Amino acid sequence: QVQLVESGGGLVQPGESLRLSCAASGSIFSSSTMGWYRQVPGKERELVAAITSAGRTNYADTVKGRFTISRDNAKSTVHLQMNSLKPEDTAVYYCNQYFSYANFWGQGTQVTVSS
Repeated sequence: QVQLVESGGGLVQPGESLRLSCAASGSIFSSSTMGWYRQVPGKERELVAAITSAGRTNYADTVKGRFTISRDNAKSTVHLQMNSLKPEDTAVYYCNQYFSYANFWGQGTQVTVSS
């Protein structure tokens, strides 16, 4: 059974950085596509960044050049380095694991960017 546990959220000022981490259980991590999504109240959950099992990455246009997704298969973890944060990055960030047409989600971690 897959369990995803996010960490690293918090309150930062505009222009600062945060690093989110997601620790996964189970044996399928290295074969999975891992992603970070975010959601604000009243809006749909949106993809922020994803990384395939081969290491190919994909980013939302709004975060390109500021966010970096990476994975460590030996530790079954995925990270999201967020630099130059903006107030519009404020959201609950969710870790996602996709494998064989199945999606797994973490509980979410709040990121608030405010002065």
